[in-house]
Amino acid sequence: MYPAGSHPADCPSISPLDEIFNMFAIARLLLDLYSLVLFIAVVLSWVNLSPDNPFLRLVQRLTEPVLAPLRRVLPSAGGFDFSPVVALLLVRLLQRLL
Repeated sequence: MYPAGSHPADCPSISPLDEIFNMFAIARLLLDLYSLVLFIAVVLSWVNLSPDNPFLRLVQRLTEPVLAPLRRVLPSAGGFDFSPVVALLLVRLLQRLL
């Protein structure tokens, strides 16, 4: 369990404050990854992929729970979908709050 010749007291322990900082770092990383997925969703919307494409379906499953409610709230802008822009702004706001 411990390296030979060492004692549990010799091993550094993680303080509760370090654990909280690590959780915030993980949350920021997940928000960064979600920003990337949102960006990929925007790029994929410009490409004519089959709706059965597994990668497209994965990206839609990850983004639609956030984008669909935003689309219902945001006014129509001449065929341009601003929901990914608003979602990215919200993600960045959450990151700043963390």
